[in-house]
Amino acid sequence: MEPTGRSGSIVAGVSASSEQPSTRAAGARRTGGSDSAGRAGGAGAAHAAAARTAAQQLIRLDRATAALDPPFAVVDLDAYRANARDLLRRAGGRPIRLASKSIRCRALLERTLASDAGFRGTLAFTLPEALWLADNGLRDLLVAYPTADRAALRILADRPDDAGIALMVDDVAQLELIERAVAGSRTDPAGASNAAGGGGTGGGHAPPRPIRLCIDADAGWWPLGGRIRLGVKRSPLHTSEQVTALARAIVARPAFRLVGLMAYEAQIAGVGDRPPGRPLMGAALRTMQRLSARELAQRRAAIVAAVSAVAPLEFVNGGGTGSLELTRAEPAVTELAAGSGLYGPTLFDAYSRFSPLPAALFALPIVRRPGPGVATALGGGYLASGPVDRARLPRPLLPAGLRLDAREGAGEVQTPLLGAAADGLRVGDRVWMRHAKAGELCERFAELHLIEGDVIVETVPTYRGEGRTFL
Repeated sequence: MEPTGRSGSIVAGVSASSEQPSTRAAGARRTGGSDSAGRAGGAGAAHAAAARTAAQQLIRLDRATAALDPPFAVVDLDAYRANARDLLRRAGGRPIRLASKSIRCRALLERTLASDAGFRGTLAFTLPEALWLADNGLRDLLVAYPTADRAALRILADRPDDAGIALMVDDVAQLELIERAVAGSRTDPAGASNAAGGGGTGGGHAPPRPIRLCIDADAGWWPLGGRIRLGVKRSPLHTSEQVTALARAIVARPAFRLVGLMAYEAQIAGVGDRPPGRPLMGAALRTMQRLSARELAQRRAAIVAAVSAVAPLEFVNGGGTGSLELTRAEPAVTELAAGSGLYGPTLFDAYSRFSPLPAALFALPIVRRPGPGVATALGGGYLASGPVDRARLPRPLLPAGLRLDAREGAGEVQTPLLGAAADGLRVGDRVWMRHAKAGELCERFAELHLIEGDVIVETVPTYRGEGRTFL
């Protein structure tokens, strides 16, 4: 399938060509975020984004935001468009389910989904978020993580339609929790039967609607007979026998319908294989990922075949931004997942297979000059989740030549920036920073300013700006 761009959309001009941005610019550029951002020539502008020098990027970003007082966050739409085009190219025609946790801006999520048939469905991170997105018109929502939110489960069960929401499970205990939460609702067969025969409106009552479920299978690699386990601690279901046992338990319960299977290979998709300054580690990671991918392809195919014999599946989801071209090669996988690759955070700088442009940035004001070679910005301590290491720190982007202080890092209320470029900064100037992860930046800002060229074409709220903080 050759994805096509649509005028007036966030990814207008996107096509899954063989071209890939080969130069990571020190800034990035556009991809329409509003009707004004969908004008002709978007693809050419996105290519230009990759070729701009750091000095050109700095001038353009500063000019676009001259009327704003930092701190604030922007999305460079030319870079966003280039990144979206590259995701589609790497997916090779497999639909990409957008990971909402990596976007956390409803306007960008909705418009990206509407921009190209290659983006299909949403991978939500909580059930309350999925319900909120459904209330705002989105459909085909897969909740990526199990839920224990009884109130949200009851709301889902009592909705007039399920909005295509599917819940993630990997344990019978989760089935039992859901059954208890929805007892007496329209989803509960006993409750629905009582309502139909207990007087009142009487006949014609709609039959109970089962809750849609997806099984999460472990995609980790267990070499040496399992004495070594590589991957994240997600699902306890590793073998086809384990997954099939849960599938049978689901099918045996009338309150549920099994619709999908998911397996996320974090040791491949979430681990950069080109760590800076560590070529031997990079070689080892590439070997591990190649062997892991080979084992997973065989095991995932066996799991899908076994589960499909129990119940027909609507979808099999796999992969992430870091593994699209690998996961798409598996015939058993019907759709991919991605999101971080749109914003291009720093954790995705260390991959050999692709190079996303930095699209989501935040600006900080310089408020102090403690001495030669040092300029201090207000705020900036926006650390990413995960293990405690320097890779989780935000990183200065512009002006080029700045670095964090090794002892202070990025601070809660101030961030010292070192380097020759610091001597060119004055109090009141601004610096541009990148977050280590994608959507977490949106938990710090209420809005995103969408930049195209050297102007802000629109300002849109983040989840936080709409009063929503799901995690």
